[in-house]
Amino acid sequence: MNQAEKNLVNEQESASKYAILTATTYADDRVKVLNRTDTFGIFDRWGDVLPLPDGIHGLYHRDTRYIHHLQLQLNDTRPLLLSSTVREENESLSVDLTNQELHDEAGYRIPKGSIHIRRSQFIRNGIFYEKLEFMNYHHQVCSLVCILSFSGDFRDIFEVRGLKRQARGKLLAPFSPEPHQLILGYEGLDKIRRYAIIDFKKNVPQLQLHEPVAAVFPLTLQPGRPHVLEYNISFREDSLQRIGTDHGKALKHLQLQLQEVRESFPEIFTSNEQFNNWINRSKTDLVSLTANTPHGKYPYAGVPWYNTAFGRDGLITAYETLWLLPELSRDVLFFLAAHQADAFDKATEAEPGKILHEMRHGEMVNLHEVPFQHYYGTIDATPLFVMLAGAYYERTADLAAVQKLWPHIQRAMEWIVQYGDRDGDGFLEYFSQNQHGLSNQGWKDSFDAIMHADGKLAQAPIALCEVQGYAYAAFQSAARLAHLMQQPHLAETWENKATQLKKQFNERFWDDAMQAYVLALDADKKPCRVMSSNAGQVLFTGIADPEKAAVLAKRLLQPDMFSGWGIRTLSSKEVRYNPMSYHNGSVWPHDVALIAKGLARYGHQQQMLALLTGLFDASLFIELQRLPELFCGFERRKGEGPTAYPVACSPQAWSVAAVFLLVQAMLHIEIHAPAKRLYFHKPVLPEYLNNVRIRHLPLTKQQVCSFTVYRYQANDAVGIQFMEKPEDWEVIIVQ
Repeated sequence: MNQAEKNLVNEQESASKYAILTATTYADDRVKVLNRTDTFGIFDRWGDVLPLPDGIHGLYHRDTRYIHHLQLQLNDTRPLLLSSTVREENESLSVDLTNQELHDEAGYRIPKGSIHIRRSQFIRNGIFYEKLEFMNYHHQVCSLVCILSFSGDFRDIFEVRGLKRQARGKLLAPFSPEPHQLILGYEGLDKIRRYAIIDFKKNVPQLQLHEPVAAVFPLTLQPGRPHVLEYNISFREDSLQRIGTDHGKALKHLQLQLQEVRESFPEIFTSNEQFNNWINRSKTDLVSLTANTPHGKYPYAGVPWYNTAFGRDGLITAYETLWLLPELSRDVLFFLAAHQADAFDKATEAEPGKILHEMRHGEMVNLHEVPFQHYYGTIDATPLFVMLAGAYYERTADLAAVQKLWPHIQRAMEWIVQYGDRDGDGFLEYFSQNQHGLSNQGWKDSFDAIMHADGKLAQAPIALCEVQGYAYAAFQSAARLAHLMQQPHLAETWENKATQLKKQFNERFWDDAMQAYVLALDADKKPCRVMSSNAGQVLFTGIADPEKAAVLAKRLLQPDMFSGWGIRTLSSKEVRYNPMSYHNGSVWPHDVALIAKGLARYGHQQQMLALLTGLFDASLFIELQRLPELFCGFERRKGEGPTAYPVACSPQAWSVAAVFLLVQAMLHIEIHAPAKRLYFHKPVLPEYLNNVRIRHLPLTKQQVCSFTVYRYQANDAVGIQFMEKPEDWEVIIVQ
């Protein structure tokens, strides 16, 4: 074996065992997803959950797949599919089915298409609900049997992702404590019993307790008369308490909750109906991912693989929506402050002041088979936390919140200075302290995401270019807040560090030949001269020198970086480029949105519009106009949509929130609440948007404004008309 082959083997052996295996692909399944924070379901178009090999169909709760088989049959045959859709508000999956040709016990023929079956499914408060409505359109009575089959494998989400375990707990025998109730159970190696409690309403079935467990309903359907079956499944740990209510009441409560949230969200309405659909779908997706916690609301990262709290994802999602929903940023900050590390722990990579990377539940984290119960292996969440705190105050003038957060901000800054900068060179670096943790700890955390131009992987400690931008923004934010908290010496210290970091960064990371910032510095401080989207993210933090930003703006739109849909994570000219990889050539909507915001910051609005248009066009080809976590980086082909990445999360919080940051970049609107000023700096509208109306945009807790931005057809100039605005607020428009 030569050295090159040895290097390849070493790389493969060092690959993160937490990668999502492509064997679990569902890109070709046309699945339907229902999610409500800790609970989600992945169904086929029939509304079934099928036990496919390496499949991800299932009903999941708190990182465990409780149900991996749920199927409807009529007389042992599968109904024919008519249509299937997730409703506009994401509240339910509606499926229309009909019968194949059937025969009853007496041999009477039931013609194909005689029976209509409507399935209505939704999730609320950790419970799955289903209502089945049967209507007989035949002219005679139809007698048939409805069979609902259930199985639960109770697999941890990491098992579903492909991680192999040496041992598992034991499945419990199904039992029926009451005639209308069926219970599936599992006793984990963590000594926790997990139960799926199936409660049947309206009709009591005949239960078959062998695998798969079945509930059998003999039906006699009169012509033109509806027949209804209802059941729900509760997901419980160490408890058999019944907590479900009937389908109608639960759905009504869910719809009321959604209405309250919808009314609290400012209205964005444009002249383009497809653009409106993109905004509205993104809004409902974000709501479905947002959990209620003791510290306020928190956006979970994404379904199915990351349906939990992630520090980086929550912070960036909050940043993307800060101008519209500042209270979400406040809650994200308080949640992460409550989980800030206060001691050293190599197993979880915790250090005093560090901000959380990931929280997990389930059997495998309880047994420490994976280190993610409370895991801190991230280099960027801590500076992003401080950056968001400063941006939140600028947006809201919420002094009370800053006062509560101030001790946590100080501790975060201490971590940045003492532990983030490992060698005292002024840059933030990372390396994994735990052999079972993440080897790369920026947002591109694949094992092979950080490399040199020859393809050789960079060795840690690694200083990523975009992370230096986050640190710069954190120093600036902390300095402003220190002035607010009447600590001028601290403010001066951090202002000086910001100035020095910007100077040093532009000297060490800029590469004239590349016309871009290098990806990173490795352990030997050698630059990784690789063209990547990380360089684009540098722009939105403001650390780039203006003349370098102008050069970079042009470089990012070159064909090797811009696929036509968005900015590739890695240039197509690089050795490790692979458009089908997770981080080495794919396109991530949140990444594109951050770059677009950075381009607007430096006044490069035409390049920003190219990115906005690319993602908007991509959304038109994607089901529900729901931008996934990522898609492949192949060059845009005429008449075709972007190529799906096989295991991308969808919905994914920072992807669905990308549209809101893009709208902000397009209007280039900034809200400075302490000064009571509203800025529009060179706003632009693309040719497919004649106007954009924003209604009830909060300025303070008591004050809102409403306005319309419109484009003059003659010269593409932009005008702004206010419908309402507080008298004591100033509007500054720079054309």
